[in-house]
Amino acid sequence: MLPEYNISIITINFNGLNDTYELIETLPLEDESIEVIVVDNASQEDEASMIQQRYPQVKVIRSKENLGFAGGNNLGIKAARGKYLFFINNDTILRCKKEDVRCKMFQPLIDKLESSPKIGMVSPKIKFTWGNNPIQFAGYTPLSHITMRNRAIGCGEPDQGQYNTAHSTPYAHGAAMMMKREVVDKAGMMPECYFLYYEELDWSMMIRRAGYDIWYEPDVTIYHKESQSTGQQSPLRTYYITRNRLLFVRRNNLSATRYISYIYLIGLVAFRDILKHTLQRRLDLAKATIKGIHDFTSLNSHLSTLN
Repeated sequence: MLPEYNISIITINFNGLNDTYELIETLPLEDESIEVIVVDNASQEDEASMIQQRYPQVKVIRSKENLGFAGGNNLGIKAARGKYLFFINNDTILRCKKEDVRCKMFQPLIDKLESSPKIGMVSPKIKFTWGNNPIQFAGYTPLSHITMRNRAIGCGEPDQGQYNTAHSTPYAHGAAMMMKREVVDKAGMMPECYFLYYEELDWSMMIRRAGYDIWYEPDVTIYHKESQSTGQQSPLRTYYITRNRLLFVRRNNLSATRYISYIYLIGLVAFRDILKHTLQRRLDLAKATIKGIHDFTSLNSHLSTLN
């Protein structure tokens, strides 16, 4: 089926109605070349109906269960009819000029994608909404094969134009990324085994293995409402970061370095974190770390029997 739209904008809503409203208010709903898709990931209230009633021009999909970040986006992909797919967090803000009938802010992303058949995905510059809008993302450095650590280029720095040159990046940023539709056909859908955290990093690896490059394009800026303290001490985050970091190693590291990374992440990092959480009387975090290791071990054993 030929695309009916130029761009499909896909965002996930999970108990985040006000954020989703604020995002939609900044989208170019009047542009007939763009479709907006909101996937409601089984919010406690029927927020899908509320969004649909308030914005009838938006395509709203309600999932009966929370499919996670990847599963929700994959629902959006299946429903999308755009030539280009633009994934954006619902806690972000765009700044299209409302007086424009057709929003031009996406054009630099499209131009970058079309500048080479090898470029399959592109992420814009991302800045925080707080303070003087410091940079959150201007590309990534590669992950270490052993420690699984990297950094977002420019994170926390004031934007003085120091990252205004487009460049390749090993990974896209999950808060805002545009891709050619053909890339999904060749690389596959977003991996749903993570549920939360590491999906876009793994997807970026899948896209690169399919023969595509990923780029950072600073001529488009997205504003992210992620706070300066983003729940770093939540058991949910602790569990998924622990589990998924190991899962990412299992899926992407060669066997030569995989086991060295396991030893580092479990024997050093996890042991240190469990001890620290226990001394701080955060037994919920210590238990979340242990559960993350346990669930990965169980999953890894199951996957090994299938190989």
